Amino acid sequence: MNPQQYYFIVIAGNIGVGKSTLTEMLSSELGWAPFLEAVVENPYLADFYTDMKRWSFHSQVFFLSRRLRHHYQLLQEKNSVIQDRSVYEDAEIFAENLYRQGAMSARDHATYRGIYQVVTEILPPPNLIVYLRASVRTLQARIARRGRQYEQSIDPAYLAQLNSLYDEWAVNFRLSPVHSIDTDPLDFVQRPKDFSQIVQRVKQALKHTAAAPTTS
Repeated sequence: MNPQQYYFIVIAGNIGVGKSTLTEMLSSELGWAPFLEAVVENPYLADFYTDMKRWSFHSQVFFLSRRLRHHYQLLQEKNSVIQDRSVYEDAEIFAENLYRQGAMSARDHATYRGIYQVVTEILPPPNLIVYLRASVRTLQARIARRGRQYEQSIDPAYLAQLNSLYDEWAVNFRLSPVHSIDTDPLDFVQRPKDFSQIVQRVKQALKHTAAAPTTS
């Protein structure tokens, strides 16, 4: 990993796996700019968890618009950047799962996918995606610990479906290398050795990727 180069990496993974926390910790450790997911700001999220069929399209379009803004901002950064969740996950995991569940209509899904296809054609992909994996039991424990009220009623079956889609996506994604980390045995917040292990794995993975062109 060349410290003089511009790198763009994404921290990917299911709800509650620890993406935002790791993004902040890695950004501090590496001196890179963090771009955190706009969860609390989404005006549809609480309604979405109450009535997914009614609010799925609205919520997903909000996340897509926020992700576009983040991409524009990170491309202006001269420093390397770490993004909490990617536009690819929004479409390939969450919107796709909602559609398969019947919680997003075929019309809404087609409209959303059309926007997504344009986005993927014009935005440069990250140098590396770090995929944090965790079992449903681990996800539930972490969700309970962070205490967001609207997340407490998330169906474990929903988390399991997302896990399956994530695993499938990580294997088949071709725009960027994907480095998977099983976080079930790790506590990178409370155990410095676990965090150091992740840092070394990320650095090692970046050594095998081409750095992105420096932006101006």
